[in-house]
Amino acid sequence: MNTNIKTVESLDTLNEILEKQDAVLLYFSHDKCNVCKVLKPKIAELLAADFPKMEMHYVNTEELPEVAGQHRVFAVPSILVFFQGRESFRYSRNLSVTELAATIERLYSMLFNED
Repeated sequence: MNTNIKTVESLDTLNEILEKQDAVLLYFSHDKCNVCKVLKPKIAELLAADFPKMEMHYVNTEELPEVAGQHRVFAVPSILVFFQGRESFRYSRNLSVTELAATIERLYSMLFNED
């Protein structure tokens, strides 16, 4: 199963990703967050299994505070989901993987015309 998580290196790189990709999930976290370490692979597996056209990008909030600030992320983990360059929804701190999947499913299926 492809659980490819790409790491964002700069704000410019992230802006380019959001312009070019139709479906992007941004995972904001840092190395000291234990909940984040457990949740991250679960989200990656969900995308690989159910939403293969959506890219997952990791943003380390301690290394790139300007990226976190630009996207108004002040708590970890935070997940921002973008469709066609626009933020569609976000989850912060407490989240259910099942709820996340259901929320992504609706917009993803409309964008990619999947049943």
